[in-house]
Amino acid sequence: MRKRAWIISVALLFVAAAAVVAADNPHMGTWKLNEAKSKITGKAKNTKVVYEAAGDSVKVTVDGVDADEKPSHNEWTGKFDGKDYPVTGAAAGETRSYKKLSATTLSLADKKDGKVYISGKITVSADGKSRTVSISTTDSKGKKVSNTYVYDKE
Repeated sequence: MRKRAWIISVALLFVAAAAVVAADNPHMGTWKLNEAKSKITGKAKNTKVVYEAAGDSVKVTVDGVDADEKPSHNEWTGKFDGKDYPVTGAAAGETRSYKKLSATTLSLADKKDGKVYISGKITVSADGKSRTVSISTTDSKGKKVSNTYVYDKE
């Protein structure tokens, strides 16, 4: 009986520790696109992004519309360690990496065939109520395109 109580106590300790880590991360939560404050070229956009704990990793779920204004959805689970992790549902990407640059800033890179095709930076405001995502990519004509998306925390 004591062994069982000990195992349950240790399991609860790990769950509590994961919850504390998630609570300390300003990126965690649901973010809704504020189109009025964003500078977007084209029709494709991510309208809702959710960061949530997934064990000792982070799951990022992205919903929006593609260039043809059809619904888009992708998911990524990994760590903010700069390593590539698979992304599912992305139109062109195979892997995505996030790297923690500071307490409030991440860099990101989407890759296909091992080559970066989208790169950017995500910064949460000091008050934690908004975040800015600056993205650079190259369009199908070889032209560099940059967009700035502003999100409000729900």
